[in-house]
Amino acid sequence: MIPVSDPPHASAGSDAAVDENRLEELIVGAQMALPFELPVLANQCASALGLDTALIYLVDLQQQLLIPLDDVSEPLPVDHSSAGWAYRTVSPRVADADDGVIVWIPLVDGAERLGVLAVRAASLDGVRLRRSRMLAHLLAMLITSKRGYSDWLAGLTRTEAMRLPAEMLRAFLPSHTIGSRRCVSTAVLEPAYDVAGDAFDHSVVKDVLHTMILDSMGHDLTAGLTASVAMAAARNARRGGGDLADIVGSLDQTLAQWLPDHFATGVLCRLDAVTGVLRWVNCGHPPPLLIRGERVLDGALDSPPQPPIGLAGQLTPEARQVHETTLEPGDCVLLYTDGVVEARDADGAEFGLDRFADFIIRSSAAGQRPAEVLRLLIHAVLDYQRNQLRDDATILLFEWRPQYQ
Repeated sequence: MIPVSDPPHASAGSDAAVDENRLEELIVGAQMALPFELPVLANQCASALGLDTALIYLVDLQQQLLIPLDDVSEPLPVDHSSAGWAYRTVSPRVADADDGVIVWIPLVDGAERLGVLAVRAASLDGVRLRRSRMLAHLLAMLITSKRGYSDWLAGLTRTEAMRLPAEMLRAFLPSHTIGSRRCVSTAVLEPAYDVAGDAFDHSVVKDVLHTMILDSMGHDLTAGLTASVAMAAARNARRGGGDLADIVGSLDQTLAQWLPDHFATGVLCRLDAVTGVLRWVNCGHPPPLLIRGERVLDGALDSPPQPPIGLAGQLTPEARQVHETTLEPGDCVLLYTDGVVEARDADGAEFGLDRFADFIIRSSAAGQRPAEVLRLLIHAVLDYQRNQLRDDATILLFEWRPQYQ
């Protein structure tokens, strides 16, 4: 089993001919293909590209297993398999097979990791590897376009029954990872099937990254409803052109009007990905952490306390205080809910803020991508509390990286 770097551009030999008419027919037909037809479509496209077979694996909700889209193959572990290595590193990997080789190609849409594609071929050269990657790009876009209306795809990536509050809340959550050449934002949330009050949101508007983390009062359907209404209000204000103060004001007024007996703590941020100017509002929530040069800048994003969201007309001032600083290239900002640092082991010792920050720093220094850093961290938090979280645990990390544009 060997990792594979990007191949140099290879000229097409006589064995590299492609039936372009057939390939065009498949690509056009893919637009109308139903989600459950994706496995057949993947094989048909692979054949048209001169490959043997292709099998799609999607990552499960907790990013522990890679689930095949056929009825025969077994799920593969993310942490201990060639397929998992391709997923974790977002790099192709080749493994020998009885009748040739298997190339594991990550399925990525933008910055979001979806799973992997297993491509079988009699042998591997630059042409076949490049075609395998092209096929993975095509299938990743198809999966993203179809999973929004496919209960079949959603059901495949679950390993246990989901409670109703979690079902409702997850319907409002965005992709776990978004990004551009200048910035990336990624988030994780546990317990995956029983979450209710925690939520996150992130969006890119031209060159501006908006992020938000919420912790609603309670742990029931109403807590999930509070978080869902808050996310809808934020998106409504954002899409209407509102600035950060407008967005927070909309959240306050919306919750006060429609859910007057409920509130949420939260942090909302606005990052200009061109200049690095970060603006944020903290509404009764743990302050964000700023990591620079493999260390936490103590107190860098602290701010005077403000009331939670949804107390308009009671404790909330007419205008929220918006704070501002300028990031440096490579800076990471961490938003989190208290369920992360308050997780306790069998002896009652907290996971703690220092352990939390140190894990992020060490994993990043080891070359892990932001999404993989959070995957490893949330599993460490779950292991620390023996998979029995006492409270929802949500983490959002965003990084400003203008050097990569």
